[in-house]
Amino acid sequence: MSQLPADARAVVIGGGVAGCSVAYHLARLGWTNVILIERHDLTEGTTWHSAGFVGQLRSTVTQTRMIMYSAGLYPELRELTGLDPGWHGVGGLRLATTPERMEELLRQAGAAETYGLDLELLDPRGTLDRLPLLEVGDVLGSLWLPGDGWLDPARLGHALAEGARRLGVRIFTGVEVTGIDVHGGRVAAVRLRGEDGSGGEHVVRTETVVNAAGAAAGVVGRMAGADIPIVPIKHQYVVTPPSGVPADTPTVRDPDNIVYFREEDGGILVGGYIRSPQVWDATRPLSEPRTLFAPDMPKFRESWESAVRRVPSLKPVGDGDDPAAFRKVVHGPEAFTPDGEFLLGETEVAGLWVAAGFCVHGLAAAGGVGKVMAEWIVEGAPEYDVFGMDVRRFGSYARSARWARARALDSYSKYYDIVYPGEERTAARPLRRSPAWTRHEALGASFGEKAGWERVNWYPPTSDALEGDGGRPRGWAGRVWSPAIREECLATRDAAGLFDQSSFAKLEISGCVADLERLAGNTLDRADGSVVYTQLLNARGGIDADVTVTRLSKDRFRLVTGTAFGPHDAALLRRHGLTVTDVTSAYACYCLWGPRAYDILASLTDDDLTFGYLRAAEISVGHVPVLAQRITFVGEFGWELYCPSEYGLTLWDSLMEAGLPHGMRPAGYRALDSLRLEKGYRLWGLDVTPETTPLEAGLAFAVRPERRAVLPRPRTALRCLVLDDDRDVCLGGEPVRLNGRPVSRVTSGGFGHRVGRSIAYAYLPLDLQPDNVEIGVESGGHVESGVEIGGHVGNGGRVEIGGHVEIGVNGRSVGATVVREPLYDPDGLRIKAQPWR
Repeated sequence: MSQLPADARAVVIGGGVAGCSVAYHLARLGWTNVILIERHDLTEGTTWHSAGFVGQLRSTVTQTRMIMYSAGLYPELRELTGLDPGWHGVGGLRLATTPERMEELLRQAGAAETYGLDLELLDPRGTLDRLPLLEVGDVLGSLWLPGDGWLDPARLGHALAEGARRLGVRIFTGVEVTGIDVHGGRVAAVRLRGEDGSGGEHVVRTETVVNAAGAAAGVVGRMAGADIPIVPIKHQYVVTPPSGVPADTPTVRDPDNIVYFREEDGGILVGGYIRSPQVWDATRPLSEPRTLFAPDMPKFRESWESAVRRVPSLKPVGDGDDPAAFRKVVHGPEAFTPDGEFLLGETEVAGLWVAAGFCVHGLAAAGGVGKVMAEWIVEGAPEYDVFGMDVRRFGSYARSARWARARALDSYSKYYDIVYPGEERTAARPLRRSPAWTRHEALGASFGEKAGWERVNWYPPTSDALEGDGGRPRGWAGRVWSPAIREECLATRDAAGLFDQSSFAKLEISGCVADLERLAGNTLDRADGSVVYTQLLNARGGIDADVTVTRLSKDRFRLVTGTAFGPHDAALLRRHGLTVTDVTSAYACYCLWGPRAYDILASLTDDDLTFGYLRAAEISVGHVPVLAQRITFVGEFGWELYCPSEYGLTLWDSLMEAGLPHGMRPAGYRALDSLRLEKGYRLWGLDVTPETTPLEAGLAFAVRPERRAVLPRPRTALRCLVLDDDRDVCLGGEPVRLNGRPVSRVTSGGFGHRVGRSIAYAYLPLDLQPDNVEIGVESGGHVESGVEIGGHVGNGGRVEIGGHVEIGVNGRSVGATVVREPLYDPDGLRIKAQPWR
């Protein structure tokens, strides 16, 4: 304790692989005076009992890139530190025993192609050749990933710690964190004491704390008043006695049979994700080193029986009921999260960061976690788009331990299940509901969930639409689908659609317009009542948020962003000194769009509705006070209508009563996505991210000239692709190839019912673009002139407008044409119509 400093630039809490990696990478970026605190010895929390798998192929490009980075770092650690992290680069097999899993492998192989990940798709014979001890009678195929492997978790932790020490990090073990002082909403100090109780309390002043406490991260967060939805869940694996299994045996995942295994000391380590997981209830988790639970062999039976079927040589070990038959049984706590994804980033307490919730597979990504966390802390933003792991993706509802537990248990129990795009989970639902939810339910709506909100995917189709297959897309795109989507799109085109978008995140901002404009790309200093579409940009010119901003008065603004992005965007604004109030729940929002929208709304109000496009006005709709904004996300004339939530049900009923005689239909989010694709409207997190700039995304029109001038020169441009076969529909992540060579991946796709075409978007390298192609598009309800990009055409292949590429869809190569956008109403005449004339 006497060696502890009085001040530190950063304090890292937790001596597992996550904490050691963050400390190491902070030091690599030049931060000196960093200390790491561990209450026991290094790695004795949850790291030491990890199974050690490093599997690079994941469901998102960011996850995969982080693990690819880790796989590259781990073999280097021996040279960097002189310590061997126990890396075994034996490769890995992922098996498919059902047609559905084989489809998943094909999709994963296509995605991996765009990541630059080395892999091979094997048939059963090729699978057996890779690992002769397997029974492959029921195997349809497998993916071989030569870069996969496994390592010794404790040795990795110590190697990372040694690397940190060599760069100046001081590591203190046997020291417990007893409190975190917070002043003015910011971390100010960490309180410590020795585990033996001697020496009293020591205070280290710091403004940066990284909570990497694993299963205890929730307890540490509460010390500072931060809610971190960590759920410790019991996870079990066994190791068989030595039986001559070769050391170069690949790792194996057999998700259809919820089992994984690898070699260890001449035997086989077998683990699995059981269907009935159990939470570890403890007020002080990890208070003892090397916590393990008694073996629970009945719960493990399904995974063990699957392993014996897959590896018949395991039969002599027995039926798995006797723990003594194994060399060891490891039954320990793992830190899970409500959605099975990591928790990274800064919490609601400024300066308190978290790197936890690794859900069993954290060891594989530990190197990448350290990299992105250090970049985030030191440079303000990580290289990769990590929103899917950002702790701020959850709202205040995540404070409920019961909610977090229900979601985490569901996530664990379905860890190896195939997750089809658009498939809905039911745990801990319903939670957040629009004022009109009862009306949607009465109409028989099919609901989806996002950020706790129940949102309509579609309403029941008419009987006519149910005849035949209704145009169902092939493959995965047709699994979660309804013919009602087309009906809702065409009703919006021909009459009107009424969309409940109360889940929109709404932030009220107080402050000087210049302060807000420094973060935004577009000009915001406009007249009261103006509505501006803009991006919030990071230091590299990447798009941190895609929003609309309405000026309510001189120093008061309302920012509207996507359902799940409110906490993220609010934190971003506050970090730039703005005063932000989240008013999402205070207002309902219904969007009335279509050529009959004026007639419908005019029948309900005496107020003037002829105010211009991209303008907002206070009106009364029936007896309801409404802020009406002339803006669209579907490419049709109409308004977003905001009212206080207590009026929401009345407003919905009024609009429905007035609209139905005009042919209006209520419509859901799947129709919304189809309509926006036809107009080229971008989605943040898919088409635009912190890694893409407005110039690349075709959004130069939304950036004021002086800000545009300092944006980095684009290397790619987002392009609209129309598939040759309308029954093949992209879902995102599909490889885009030119002359058989992968050049990009689909950011988002779907079927455009107004234009009758299958549409996809992808970033194409500029050396594949023609000269002087305009990349400005109509977006967020805007139509402006594009910005020409010329002079960047290479000597290689070239894709002209009208040129062809191929897209890997459903395991097939489908031709697609590069087209100008938007496909629907390219001149924006429908949006800017004046139906009162």
